[in-house]
Amino acid sequence: MPRGRYSLHDPHDHTPLGEEHFHCAPGPSGWRYVAQRTTPNGDHAGSVDLAVDEIGRPIRLEVNASGWQVRGAAIDGVTWVRTDPAGAEATEGNVRAPGFTGTSPAFLVATTRLLRLTPGAPATRVRLLALTDPVLAARTVDQAWELTGREEHPTDSGPLAVDAYRVTALDTGEVHTVHIAGDVVLSAPGIELEHLETPPSTFEDPAP
Repeated sequence: MPRGRYSLHDPHDHTPLGEEHFHCAPGPSGWRYVAQRTTPNGDHAGSVDLAVDEIGRPIRLEVNASGWQVRGAAIDGVTWVRTDPAGAEATEGNVRAPGFTGTSPAFLVATTRLLRLTPGAPATRVRLLALTDPVLAARTVDQAWELTGREEHPTDSGPLAVDAYRVTALDTGEVHTVHIAGDVVLSAPGIELEHLETPPSTFEDPAP
């Protein structure tokens, strides 16, 4: 069970945004990621709890930030409920998208599980429901993902396969690179892996 800490920063001006302390693990029904977020001062800033099934669909999502909460799952696309800090109102939404995204590294891993890309294949377009900071406002985004390379790096516990993805935001044309090993993000815009206690888990794809 990988357990560690990501540092988060603004991908444009590199302003520190805090840290995400996480643990995650694959299981018989898919993969689960649980994390607590802190501010740059170390104060509690929110949490992430994401579970996906064996083909990457979100079967349960709960995100908390700035007093706001979003719960969601894959139902007729993705369906979610967003609750205000006072708990007085809840708004519901649904969009034809296969998954969620946001600033947590968990969403990057979940997207790769959905897409199952192979090196050298053409880029795949995907629509996702983004939960944007700081109040978890929901909006749809269209991205193109391409697995540009896979390399093995020697480690004390054996070879570590690292995948490099090119991700393009289709509304702006902005392109960035994401490096993932198993179920751990090594680097991505606004994300750096600072500490990892155990090696990443590897996934076994379900039989066709």
